[in-house]
Amino acid sequence: MRKTVVLDVVGLTADLIRRGAPRLARWAQSGTVATIDSAFPAVTCSAQSDYLTGVRADGHGIVANGWYERAECEVRFWRQSNKLVLAPKIWELARAEDPTFTCANMFWWFNMYSSVDVSVTPRPMYPADGRKLPDVYSAPATLRERLQQQLGTFPLFDFWGPRASIASTRWIADASKLVETDHPSTLTLVYLPHLDYNLQRVGPGSPSALEDVRQVDAICGELIDFYETRGADVIVLSEYGIREVARPVHINRVLRDHGHIAVRTELGRELLDAGASAAFAVADHQVAHVYVNDASRFGAIRSLLESTPGIERVLDGDGKRELGIDHPRSGQLVAVAEPDAWFTYYYWQSDERAPDFARTVEIHRKPGYDPVELFLDPAIRVPALTVGWKLARRKFGFRTLLDVIPLDATLVKGSHGRRVAATDIDAPVCISRQKNLIPSTRLTSTDVFGVILEHLRR
Repeated sequence: MRKTVVLDVVGLTADLIRRGAPRLARWAQSGTVATIDSAFPAVTCSAQSDYLTGVRADGHGIVANGWYERAECEVRFWRQSNKLVLAPKIWELARAEDPTFTCANMFWWFNMYSSVDVSVTPRPMYPADGRKLPDVYSAPATLRERLQQQLGTFPLFDFWGPRASIASTRWIADASKLVETDHPSTLTLVYLPHLDYNLQRVGPGSPSALEDVRQVDAICGELIDFYETRGADVIVLSEYGIREVARPVHINRVLRDHGHIAVRTELGRELLDAGASAAFAVADHQVAHVYVNDASRFGAIRSLLESTPGIERVLDGDGKRELGIDHPRSGQLVAVAEPDAWFTYYYWQSDERAPDFARTVEIHRKPGYDPVELFLDPAIRVPALTVGWKLARRKFGFRTLLDVIPLDATLVKGSHGRRVAATDIDAPVCISRQKNLIPSTRLTSTDVFGVILEHLRR
């Protein structure tokens, strides 16, 4: 099989390439630039699973970045076991065709306990004293030590949170080159997340976003040169584009105002009690899965959501089948935000009652996605001093809450998740110099599987 590398440049669009990515623009001139009818929902875990299996969420089961486990009555986000993806993956098909085929997965999601040959993915350490320490998981296990000895500890706090920056994308790029040198693979998957950060903070139309585009463009150019000199065909693609937004929709507060949500109070703070709630929403950018535990309220809840400002559509069984998301992990209803709106997970009615983790970067405890984690609370007068003091206390063994995240959802200026047509300005892209291997300038998300496979078969 032909050596192939896929660079997943999150948030990249044809418009951003034109406005601020000269290296990618020059490279793409000799190839084909296709736009993609996005996955639904257009979020990382679902889009990547579409690309790697060739089926939609109703086939692979990844209905969002997180969902409600009904048997456990728990919402779980950002899980990592590849066994959660319920359809065969592209590397399994390729290996069946060619026993010499190998695959390296650099930071694409669901990357633990996978059948790839080499994998590296973020995996913090959580000591019993409450600290969160940057680290990665790798297979083979020895690769973890080699990479971090050579490149330094993976910059986890530059990967997500208020400090999110080009540093994490730079580390992944450098690690990918080291892995290629030590473990050259037939197929290499490289995740480059940088555009996902500031475009959510400031919106894709902000002049300041173009600096982020230039930064990731330089890294893409470097990686393209590196892999092409090693005889690889390179595919550049993205999962979604970021859309300007101005309206947070507090869908769980709407449900609570009408008596559908139950909470538990612990130490004066409110926790969502999903198992005791008649209905609640798992918010994920511009899509929210609504789980209805009390079937007798189904019609009332649907009518309530359909009349809520900021909600464009509420999918029932027919709607879910139409968009390929009719899977047991999905909510009985799926709400889709209007183009300029997005869903918060907030369920409390007073910020004084918000759970303690609401003001922290806590991607696993929050029952929904929270882009406000990208911001430091503007009410903190001297952020560097406040954060430094809290970190110093932790270093000396004190249990200290790093509660520096605001609860103001209006700060967020960019989002994604709605199904986007390939003709839209925020459509994701798929680019290759192998013009004959991209069948059309308009692809579906599941077509990407075939594009990658045909590059391998070339």
